[in-house]
Amino acid sequence: MSKKKMMLKKLIFINPWIYDFAAHDFWAKPMGLLYLASYFGKVGYDVRLIDCLDVNNPYMKASSLRRPKRKEYGTGKFWKQRIKLPPSLSHIKRPFNRYGITPDVLRKELTYAGRPSAFLVTSAMTYWYLGVKDTIKIIKELYPDVPVILGGIYARLCPEHAKRESGADVVLTESEPSRVLECLIRLGIAPRKELKFDPSVMYPGFELYKKLNYVCIMTSKGCPYRCKYCASPFLSPDFCQRDPQDVFEELCYWRRRFGVTDFAFYDDALLVSSKSHLLPVLEMVVKKGLDLRFHTPNAIHITGIDREVAEIMYRSGFKTIRLGLESSNIQLHRNLDKKLSSLDQVEKAVSYLFKAGFRSEQIGAYILIGLPNQDVKEVIETIRFVEKLKILPFLAEYSPIPNTELWDEAVKVSELDIASEPLYHNNILIPCWDEDKKKHLPFLRKMVLEIRDKLKRSGGKV
Repeated sequence: MSKKKMMLKKLIFINPWIYDFAAHDFWAKPMGLLYLASYFGKVGYDVRLIDCLDVNNPYMKASSLRRPKRKEYGTGKFWKQRIKLPPSLSHIKRPFNRYGITPDVLRKELTYAGRPSAFLVTSAMTYWYLGVKDTIKIIKELYPDVPVILGGIYARLCPEHAKRESGADVVLTESEPSRVLECLIRLGIAPRKELKFDPSVMYPGFELYKKLNYVCIMTSKGCPYRCKYCASPFLSPDFCQRDPQDVFEELCYWRRRFGVTDFAFYDDALLVSSKSHLLPVLEMVVKKGLDLRFHTPNAIHITGIDREVAEIMYRSGFKTIRLGLESSNIQLHRNLDKKLSSLDQVEKAVSYLFKAGFRSEQIGAYILIGLPNQDVKEVIETIRFVEKLKILPFLAEYSPIPNTELWDEAVKVSELDIASEPLYHNNILIPCWDEDKKKHLPFLRKMVLEIRDKLKRSGGKV
């Protein structure tokens, strides 16, 4: 290490464990944390990353745990250890797991990285806070007097709970790099220089990983829709899009420098104003002959798909398409999200995708279940509608989220104390359905699995 780097103030960025009944790596990376790491590296800090979910962690090669299976496009399972159920979830008869590296490997990583000026820990789902809490506990065991700053989704949605339970010294309720920088300055950890954060020229810090299976891309921030079940309006109230040339150059950068082929779009509204935004990016990809594969785990808006969009998506290399259908009940859309006005819009969008060349097994539709006051028959009708479209149905269990428009109604109908205990936000619990409705879950899941299996056995042919 150079003398200059030794003199820099060190910041260690931590992506904590997931504690849950199930977790899968569907292109899961801590984008906010990676953007922060990139920014703070540019303003003069020595930045390090410890991702507890990294399946490629070299220390895990000696682990006795079963190695996670990986799939074609970079997705797959995490490292997993069964742990004791927390008392509030003791009524659930399912294995509860720590997903990620082992505690011993985390200690090795922290020891090898050395004492920093501060730790910056992110957080995702509110009901994953136990993984955050235990990660911080180990940090404090090794470096008790080093400040731990907690940010991320859980910290912003449940700040009082995070202040009380996480063990962090500081809980940030704002995610802007300038606010994080102000916090560091207050702690006496000032940067070497000032620099305005600009995502067009500051790519997320994927280079901090030792090995990359894929890269996540954000072409925009926020969403112009105001869905009542979604926290995006609270977490990212302003919608803004990057310049298409900047997005294309970022794709080229990761492809050229790290040989990455798979890219997952993290946008909440990828197809908004697509003619002036996404399409120019994809046209450049096609023109340059880049051999890339694109995926949309966050789902795309159905009304944004027309013939031109479907054709350029196919030609540019989209492999995994997920549609935000939610329900075939148009009245539900009128009440909750305004994303659809008729089922004809869905049928047309899917037909455009098929005509462009996509196969059934490449296209999936998310179906929301577990909404407050939702009728089970509505879910069945939606599954049947998706089956008729000859695409893959995926159940998306509703998780009640603080600071959303639907939160008060969720608190009112849930039989669990979701207002006080974030563990009860877990979508696996279906917290806003009563026991009579939950009895139908095995049947709904069986329906979905049978449809998907049938389509896959047909080879994805319509």
